[in-house]
Amino acid sequence: MSSADVTPVKSAERTVHILETLAASPVKLTLAQLQERMGYPRSSLHALIRTLRELKWIEADESGSAFGIGPQALVAGTSYLERDPALDLGTQTLEDLRAEIGCTAHYARRDDADVLYLASREARTSTRMVSRVGRKLPASVTALGQVLLAQLTPAELDKLLPAELPALTPASITSKPELYAELEAIRSRGWSLEKEQGTPGIACIAVAVEYRIPATDAVSCSFSAEKATDAEVERIASALVRHVSGLGTTLRRRGIR
Repeated sequence: MSSADVTPVKSAERTVHILETLAASPVKLTLAQLQERMGYPRSSLHALIRTLRELKWIEADESGSAFGIGPQALVAGTSYLERDPALDLGTQTLEDLRAEIGCTAHYARRDDADVLYLASREARTSTRMVSRVGRKLPASVTALGQVLLAQLTPAELDKLLPAELPALTPASITSKPELYAELEAIRSRGWSLEKEQGTPGIACIAVAVEYRIPATDAVSCSFSAEKATDAEVERIASALVRHVSGLGTTLRRRGIR
């Protein structure tokens, strides 16, 4: 039986949407705010919130009227990371890159039209304290996402990408023809480069990890956009290609897919 033959169970689908909505919100949400965003009947929404709270998938604020993701969600997410067969080696690659280049390094996986950050190693000189692990960003505006989108055919891209590409900054690519031209350039040189498309002031270079076909994972190094000279870009890209190629070879030799 294919996934297309399975009819979603309404309560399960709503439960997942509640968790996704709370996870995406930077602040706790009240029942009224959840209802406004999701459009579910208040009675069924209230029952699901109560159950999720009892099971510790969500938690309430001191007033008991606003809700956010709870500790059980962290337990489940940590279990995913711990059981991923590629991540130990991927994390070591991040350590090696940080030691050699001095940049912040990320390991991410494409999830449909987004990229999910699985591991990060901050540059030792970085003052940023917020980890990206567990975050999703649109693939079209990140170097990690673009290098993975470049693995797909135009037909696959047309089916995958939304009609309107999201913009996170004024520099974000929002035109499909422009994005497709950039993906063709990435295929030619073997790595991606974006400047301030995802985060103001930050440039990023990424290389796909070649152990699946098409590649689902990528490694990146991010650094100040002011330092993105031709010489610096070439230095970082060269090191990335070398380290990530070695990672892909090791994963394939170990039979990890």
